[in-house]
This record gives sequence, structure tokens and C-alpha cells, in this order.
Amino acid sequence: MDDTTTDAALRREAGELTPPLYALARVLRLRGVDEAGLRPLPPSDLEVLRYVLESPGVGVGVLARELGLQISNVSTTVRGLVAAGLLRREPDPRDRRAVRLLPTTDAMHGMARIEQAWAEVFADSLATLDDEQRAALAAAVPALRALGARCAHSGTPGPGGESRPARPGLRGRAVRNALARPARSR
Repeated sequence: MDDTTTDAALRREAGELTPPLYALARVLRLRGVDEAGLRPLPPSDLEVLRYVLESPGVGVGVLARELGLQISNVSTTVRGLVAAGLLRREPDPRDRRAVRLLPTTDAMHGMARIEQAWAEVFADSLATLDDEQRAALAAAVPALRALGARCAHSGTPGPGGESRPARPGLRGRAVRNALARPARSR
């Protein structure tokens, strides 16, 4: 199989995967907060909060870069989350000019309630699937985690500052062609 055939097969697989993954992500964005009995949060607030919960002590600059957001937008979101009692700022012990972001106990408890509500939403839906479908989904979890991690870091600078290609398995002309093509809307 040559690079062009491989590229076409990867695009076809991606085209089949993205709509159902997007639909699931939409369910998570729209459900959970209400079911958990919490005050609704805008998606950007929830995204910032989840990142800080996963990486306590992160700074605003790193947070903005990792989420692909403008620093000013992240700063505004952080101010709102601090005012809501979900995040707290703490001086960085290594650089007193910098601030580390930490989740509050309310944020940790609230996110646990949201994740429990998400699990209940998914459990209700999983109950309608047959055993084979549930086993296929369970078996896909490691691959989905790996895909999520690679998607999150594709196109980010490598150790030497060079940009990593989104598909490291492609080489030479195929990489240049894949990176030069505009994304098609579906």
C-alpha cells in the first residue's frame, strides 16, 4: 500500500469515526451539569475547569496554549471561575510573579457529580445495546484514549521547536500533501 492509498484510507476511517464521536461529545457538553443539579457553566468554563482538575497548578499561559485559546479569554474565564468559588489562584513558589491555578473542593465535588451524571446517561444508553456492541465499545476504550491524546498534541511543537506532523507515519511528499490540503467540511 503506497502513501496515497494509506492517506485515503485514513481519511475514510476518520470520516466514519468523527460524526459519532462528535455526537457523543455534544451529549457530554449538553448533559451532566443539569442532571447533577449544578449551576450551568459555559463550555469554555467547563473545559478550563476540567483541565485544571486534571493538571492542578497549571499556569494561565500553559492552559491557554494547551486548550488552543487566547490568554485573554482564559484569564477572563479564570476570573469567573475564581469568583464562582471553583478555582483559586496561588503564587508559584518558583516564580512569585506567576500564578498557579488550583481547583477548590467545590470544583472537585461538582465535577465528580457531573461525571457521575454522565456515567448514568451513558449507562442508560449502554443498556439498550446488545452484548457484542457493549464489548466492542469496552475494547475500544484504550484506542480512544490514545487517539484523544494524539489529537490533543497533533501539530504542537516538538522538542526542537519543529512542528510535528498530525500523522507521524506519513513521510516525505505525503506529509507535505496532507498538511497542504484544506480540510473538507462534511
